[in-house]
Amino acid sequence: MLPTFLVLIYIIEINKACTTAGKWKGRVEMTKQLVGNCLTTAMGIMPHKSIEQALDLALSLDIPFWPQLPRYSYYEDMYVQASERFPGIVIDLEAKKISFNMDKFMEELPEYIEHSDDESYFELSSQYSAVLDEFLKKDLSGYQLIRGQNIGPLSFGLKIVDETDRPIIYNDEVRPLLFEFFAQRINTQYAQLKAKNSNAFVWIDEPGLEMLFSSMTGYTSETAKKDFIEFSQKIKGPWGVHLCGNPDWSFLLTGIEMNVLSVNIFNWGHIFTRYYSEVKDFLDRGGIISWGIVPTLTEEFSEETVNSIIEKLESHWNHLEQRGIDKQFILSRSWLAPAKCCLVNLDGGATVEESFKLLKEVSSILRARYNLA
Repeated sequence: MLPTFLVLIYIIEINKACTTAGKWKGRVEMTKQLVGNCLTTAMGIMPHKSIEQALDLALSLDIPFWPQLPRYSYYEDMYVQASERFPGIVIDLEAKKISFNMDKFMEELPEYIEHSDDESYFELSSQYSAVLDEFLKKDLSGYQLIRGQNIGPLSFGLKIVDETDRPIIYNDEVRPLLFEFFAQRINTQYAQLKAKNSNAFVWIDEPGLEMLFSSMTGYTSETAKKDFIEFSQKIKGPWGVHLCGNPDWSFLLTGIEMNVLSVNIFNWGHIFTRYYSEVKDFLDRGGIISWGIVPTLTEEFSEETVNSIIEKLESHWNHLEQRGIDKQFILSRSWLAPAKCCLVNLDGGATVEESFKLLKEVSSILRARYNLA
């Protein structure tokens, strides 16, 4: 077991790295202007059990991605997947439960420290992501962009609890390593994707972000913002955040060096567009908004058509235009996507597949209507 004083020294060094990382402003990838123009992409989690079927669907979009398939394997659960080689993690396959043990953390920390500069140490193995392996075997050079994803450190830290049922993000010894680990994992994945297509990026899923603005959490949004800014400054390539929920959007739209924000517009567009001043600033900085507009829940999808989806989307754009954001500019900084991940439909992947088809039809109509390249 690593002596406590060595753990504290290592944490201090992590914090120093976070402090100096913000001084590195020469990251070409971070300032790269990503193409908008209503290109299509989608959420990472899919309900399919077949890798081939899920990949075919993902590769049918303008910006393909490697799907996460928790129904194929528990290791493909986004929390379990991201936990590989994080010190102290306990996975119970039979109960399908993931947790954290502090004694195990102390025992495994020396190995982590030994490999912390080894990029390959942060690659996902075939056991934890068979889909990523298959995705990287494809010829991806012909796409304008390709994308990866990873659960975000805030959500992971709030979700994973120790033996006292306390979220690990509350632990001052664990939290610095948590943010460093996830930055390393994202940077490693970015390097893998960039080897297949120079216009690669990664976005992180942060479903737990809503919890920060609840009185139930003991980790404040102010502390989270500081940690998240420092974390963002350690990411080497273009990156973004995806979430299906409805947090305080100013948290993500201001003060964070982020390229893409993926929003469930179908359910939350009427609230998101209230932040029109922050949205304008984000777009002016070169940001992309991925408008999650096509529902994937069977009950919601059955009530929509191409025309109703386009009408909903344009109503949000019109609202922003009335508040000073040129619509053509919005379109130049926009992608289109399904509204959210969906594992609860009784028809397996059927509704999700129909959602993808409708998404591509919506994109085609809008790109013709507004003369988008």
